[in-house]
Amino acid sequence: MIPLTQPFLPPQEEYQKYLDGIWKRNWLTNMGPLASQLEMELKDYLKVQHLLFVTNGTVAIQMAIKALEITGEIITTPFSFIATTSSIVWEGCTPVFVDIDSKSLCIDPEKIEAAITKKTTAILATHVYGNPCDVEAIEIIAKKYNLKVIYDAAHAFGVEVNGKSVFEYGDISTCSLHATKLYHSVEGGLMITKDPDLLKKLASIRNFGIASFDTFSNLGINGKNSEFHAAMGLANLPYINKIHHKRKSLAELYDKRLSNALKAIKPVWHSASHENYAYYPIIVESEELLTKLKTELDKQQIFTRRYFYPSLASSLPYLPKLELSVTEDVSKRVLCLPLYYDLTLEEVEYISRVILRIQNN
Repeated sequence: MIPLTQPFLPPQEEYQKYLDGIWKRNWLTNMGPLASQLEMELKDYLKVQHLLFVTNGTVAIQMAIKALEITGEIITTPFSFIATTSSIVWEGCTPVFVDIDSKSLCIDPEKIEAAITKKTTAILATHVYGNPCDVEAIEIIAKKYNLKVIYDAAHAFGVEVNGKSVFEYGDISTCSLHATKLYHSVEGGLMITKDPDLLKKLASIRNFGIASFDTFSNLGINGKNSEFHAAMGLANLPYINKIHHKRKSLAELYDKRLSNALKAIKPVWHSASHENYAYYPIIVESEELLTKLKTELDKQQIFTRRYFYPSLASSLPYLPKLELSVTEDVSKRVLCLPLYYDLTLEEVEYISRVILRIQNN
């Protein structure tokens, strides 16, 4: 069996060293020394000014909306994981979907302005598969209309635009450190902002809004993370460049075997950035071909995922249905192939041969 993804695990003895320290200190959660250490090391690695380690990427989005005091309408993308939209609704705001760019698959900035109303207060855009949005165009629009900007950068760990971290754009960027991600802490998330006052507010929100032992400063939530998760993040961080290199080699082999033979294209990556190889998505020429490929690959126990499918704009039972042509089309034809550290070059060769055989039969 070849799964779609598989978590990277560091040598067990290296993780155990962190566990030994947890047992000695008997400090298990509530942002202990390992959580603080992880925040500092990630700040250095990512070259960002301010960073918080939180429960997960979904809570991070919810906290971002709360901290920025966003109400009313939030312009967002229909081509993302459900958490992007559900977080907006959960926080009592209204998602307003804007279609995506057919090449990058990120929100189309040329369509944002037409969706702005008197109720619009923010833009929440996703760096799809880690591919940066047109952050400069979005910044111009946000300044023109005095809108807050949150980036769902769940997939974008390590990505840079114009030589600086993609997390530095917008008012707040959030990232997921879920076990399936390029870099993970089993469960976890990150929040990044350039504003020190906003960081202080987010830190308070993360801890129930507590200001001191007997006072409260904000409406808060339990957004903290445990020492066990921080230990995994610390144990994994020294391997991130090795992980990136291996995934790059796997993706390049897919490119070599499939690019000229498979009836499919890949998303076009941001011209001022480099891929982080978080996923390997292909957009095949028809939904019929996609169904054929997925069905036959399943039979061979090669597991893929229609990610993202279906369009959030037309499939959620708690929102009015809206069909956006590019998103509807792409979501029906996109397929993510297996990509993870322990996948071998031989397995990529095999997967590629099987895919081409299915297509040509």
